[in-house]
Amino acid sequence: MDRNYLRGLLKSLKNNEISIEETIEVLKKLPFEDLGYARVDHHRSIRKSHPEVVYCEGKEPEQIKGIVEALTRSGENILLTRAGEEVYAVMESTGLPLDYYPSARLIVVRQRVMNVTCGCILVITAGTADIPVAEEAALTAEFMGNRVERLYDVGVAGVHRLLTYQDMLDKARVIIVVAGMDGVLPSVVGGLVDKPVIAVPTSVGYGASFGGLAALLTMLNSCASGVGVVNIDNGFGAGYLASTINRQAEAGIEPAPSTEQQTKLE
Repeated sequence: MDRNYLRGLLKSLKNNEISIEETIEVLKKLPFEDLGYARVDHHRSIRKSHPEVVYCEGKEPEQIKGIVEALTRSGENILLTRAGEEVYAVMESTGLPLDYYPSARLIVVRQRVMNVTCGCILVITAGTADIPVAEEAALTAEFMGNRVERLYDVGVAGVHRLLTYQDMLDKARVIIVVAGMDGVLPSVVGGLVDKPVIAVPTSVGYGASFGGLAALLTMLNSCASGVGVVNIDNGFGAGYLASTINRQAEAGIEPAPSTEQQTKLE
């Protein structure tokens, strides 16, 4: 349930289109609904101004189905992250309007149209192997109503590929850079632009990359200012953060001044 839904509900009550008892039936499930195995937060969209997200890994498919069905009763758009084929098969049986993105392991339930921001989020990868994490970031940002452009396979092994697309870097309001192995690309991008750069280390790489730890440490030690870092393979976190920054800029909200040149985000 988001602010627009709540406004519509109260307007319907005011216009006598629904009864007080019907309104109470809807509102009694706020702020959360207890399913026993989950307490579904119906206030989150009102607090966060973003649709609800369900993390699927570690949950039983039937539990996920129950959570989603509870959320959809409020007319929500819902994003399911880390969702495999088994989860999709169960969700498909609900008859809900679904889009499934197997590479990014995302399922999107669309029940209403989102307003799209004017500012652009650019998602960049160092290599082709980083694309699944990048797509998790890009699709998350699109789901939250952002315009997203993609620039893939422009890593430092051939940095001239990146420099060819300086115009894309200049147009973007926020940039997400996804890289594994040595994880250097966010520093390169950070040195070329005057906007926030969100670095995403991936677990792509040979043995000494330690499942993305080498890339993470490189990004945390970036010499470029304006680079923030999310966790290994956390495309969702990067997409969500980029959306939050983009929407603040859209509303004309200036970020609070900082004494640090570089923000490190967990």
